Amino acid sequence: MENSYQKILIVVGILRAEANEAPPSKGRGIFKLKMKNPKERMDVMLSRLRKQGFRATPQRLAILEILSVSEGHPNVEQIYEQVIEHFPTTSLATIYKTINVLKSLGEVLELGFADMGARYDGAKPYPHPHAICTKCGRIVDPEHIITDDLSLRISEETGYKITRHQLDFYGICPDCQNEE
Repeated sequence: MENSYQKILIVVGILRAEANEAPPSKGRGIFKLKMKNPKERMDVMLSRLRKQGFRATPQRLAILEILSVSEGHPNVEQIYEQVIEHFPTTSLATIYKTINVLKSLGEVLELGFADMGARYDGAKPYPHPHAICTKCGRIVDPEHIITDDLSLRISEETGYKITRHQLDFYGICPDCQNEE
């Protein structure tokens, strides 16, 4: 009989395998690996939660794993669907509570969209640019845009103390272009 820790390790392995096997924009593609070392990212989030007095439940660990390997900025429902595959008694409220705690700790970046709702980035929880497909909703992180320089220039030009920013580019992703 498996104990909780063994079950967590099995689930983490399954989630990582799914992340590596999934196509980038179909179905589970939102869970493609984004960071070079998502385990380190997960460990940082877990450490922050523990410092705040939160227990490392199997469900929370699954949520952290999903967020740490996510490339496509999943919404709460997508995270929930993945978690209940392995922990069917998990409630949607658990997902929302965990996301809200992680947001308050600065460990998850929330992206709010009028037409797509909120999406979450646990792999890069700091302001960075996004390219968003207007057809399928896929979100990717361009790597070659330096927003720190832009923030500094805007601050110098306007006199504003820039505390945060959001830079989004909208268009049609390659997969949707191929379907046209």
